[in-house]
Amino acid sequence: MEETPPWMHTEPQPPVDLQVDRPHGARVYDYLLGGKTNYAADREQAEKILESIPSAVASAKENRAFIHRAARHLVREEGIRQFLDIGTGIPTSPNLHEVAQSLDPSARVVYADNDPIVLTHCRALHSSSPEGATACLQADATEPERILASPELHGTLDLQQPVAITLGLLLHWLPDGYDAYGMVRTLLDAVPEGSALVITHVTKDFDERAGRIEEDFKGTGSSVRTRTKEEAERFFDGLEFVDPGLSAPQHWRPGPVRIEAGDRGVLNGTTIPIWAGVALKPAA
Repeated sequence: MEETPPWMHTEPQPPVDLQVDRPHGARVYDYLLGGKTNYAADREQAEKILESIPSAVASAKENRAFIHRAARHLVREEGIRQFLDIGTGIPTSPNLHEVAQSLDPSARVVYADNDPIVLTHCRALHSSSPEGATACLQADATEPERILASPELHGTLDLQQPVAITLGLLLHWLPDGYDAYGMVRTLLDAVPEGSALVITHVTKDFDERAGRIEEDFKGTGSSVRTRTKEEAERFFDGLEFVDPGLSAPQHWRPGPVRIEAGDRGVLNGTTIPIWAGVALKPAA
């Protein structure tokens, strides 16, 4: 009798604690983008961030625009049709699968996030094109093996074909002492040559004030770790950068249309305290 593959095993899930009394990065980000899926603790934390980083609204919008441009490049120029988006956040149209499927309807996307509220919205709102597929997985980024072994992933993606791993404003949330570099390496080891890594990461390289965000989140149940350019580049070790390499998101292959930040920040001349990059996994 054949042994059941690990990813087919299921276990009873404990009752869900939504933890709406403490801020969650996905919901804070939703508030900064002008969304409605956030709570008082999230809004209070977002306002605290805005005191430390006045460009936080503009930064959230530039981050999102970069992720979309990166996805378009990977579909058009690199022929990638599969995406694993970890730390996906609250769905906000156009979502990653909508961007990819607008270029190739057969594109397939797995979304993973540790917030059960994100998962509920993801399942309700992430409807795929008939030719493609989407799946939503509740999982923590600190458990890459669980993500890679999940039935949601194996039922949606073919790990023998290139996959774009998208980690948008995620890695700075990983707890102190956790090997974030090892997590990224585990994910990359599971995908073939021609796959891609897309990362955005908060930094204080452009503006020292951005470092205050580390203090802002102390005592909230979450921690934030900013990284320098050299530290962010380490996530891409062994990969080949897509030009222009690691840059501020607004400078990575900018489009002809500028984003409006509304009354909470103006993008022209605004410091965006984020490093952004896309790199490809070369042949061994």
